[in-house]
Amino acid sequence: MNEQRAAVTYDVCIIGGGAAGLFCAITAAQRGRRVVLLDHATTPGRKILISGGGRCNFTNRRVGPENYLSQNPHFCRSAFAGYKPDDFIALVEARGIAYEERRHGQLFCIQSAKQIVALLLDACRDAGVELRWGTRVSSVAHEDRFAISTIQGDLIADRVVIATGGLPVPAIGATDFGLRIAKQFGHGLVETAPALAPLLLPANERLDLPGIAVDAYVKADGPVFRENLLFTHGGISGPSVLQASSYWRPGRPLSVDLLPGHDLENELANTRGVKTQLDNHLAEFLPKRLLQARLPPLLAAKQVAQLSRADITAATDVLQRWELHPTDTGGWLKAEVMRGGVDTAELSSKTMESRRVPGLFFIGEVVDVTGWLGGYNFQWAWSSGFAAGSAV
Repeated sequence: MNEQRAAVTYDVCIIGGGAAGLFCAITAAQRGRRVVLLDHATTPGRKILISGGGRCNFTNRRVGPENYLSQNPHFCRSAFAGYKPDDFIALVEARGIAYEERRHGQLFCIQSAKQIVALLLDACRDAGVELRWGTRVSSVAHEDRFAISTIQGDLIADRVVIATGGLPVPAIGATDFGLRIAKQFGHGLVETAPALAPLLLPANERLDLPGIAVDAYVKADGPVFRENLLFTHGGISGPSVLQASSYWRPGRPLSVDLLPGHDLENELANTRGVKTQLDNHLAEFLPKRLLQARLPPLLAAKQVAQLSRADITAATDVLQRWELHPTDTGGWLKAEVMRGGVDTAELSSKTMESRRVPGLFFIGEVVDVTGWLGGYNFQWAWSSGFAAGSAV
């Protein structure tokens, strides 16, 4: 007769081996907890590896609630107070990883995102974390303790941390597991949607300029972002569009200013005696093909000196007051992160522990805290992982 193998018992079981899960595991194990981390992927840190064009934008020097979307914009304050960007930078420097600072305080590895993954895996091993890759969790139950069932066997844990990320990039294994577990245990969910995603445009608003990028102001129902705007076959992308997409809602317009820092109406009105065609005059600031696509042909061909007040207003409208009407985002395949998730009203901001189920924690992207482009989501992973790892 075969005897049923007894379930192994742990202090902490972390489900999800991305940035938040790995950092939580390190923090908890360094405190002497017996920690097991489970992930259905066979390759550790796949989303870290593809981030930042393979260079991993691992944090941002300037992090605050204003850089995040959430129904409770102040929820992230405690986590950031407990673990700051400088704390993770110190780890990177101690490891000898060379990095560079780009625009707006964004920090990237100079060599490879593999260095960040190696840092995390080595820290897990040094702290005694048991890492189980290729382990798919089939169920989580709770009575006095948590019972976690996997194909490879069952586990018992005093604490469970859900760090399974969001829905973007299903090609590397993204699932709704964390959201399903939250619902199973009675947690409310804030509606999810793709964020940091390209935007699709109706056929009559698309410009046949794929690959052309320009500096632009872009705004949805949120802050104005000044970064590159990239024209694509189906619409627009680029950092400014990705940022604005997190705030865009279906049916709402998008505002674009192709000449940031200029007051075109005033500049043209005060230009006297210039006999250059308008499109040639503006080619100093914008690609000629873009000017030809946006300016009506008769207006583009006019000499600046011949522009009427109505002409100047028309030129300003199409270049600086351009209103677009996106039909959709690029979806989960193209999005970098998920907006929405587990309602923060049911979590402790200091520990990430559920207010409904003691011993159950949610961290990282599965929580309704969505960062801007630029290292903000990684910092949320480190900070929320540290908060939970310090409490389990």
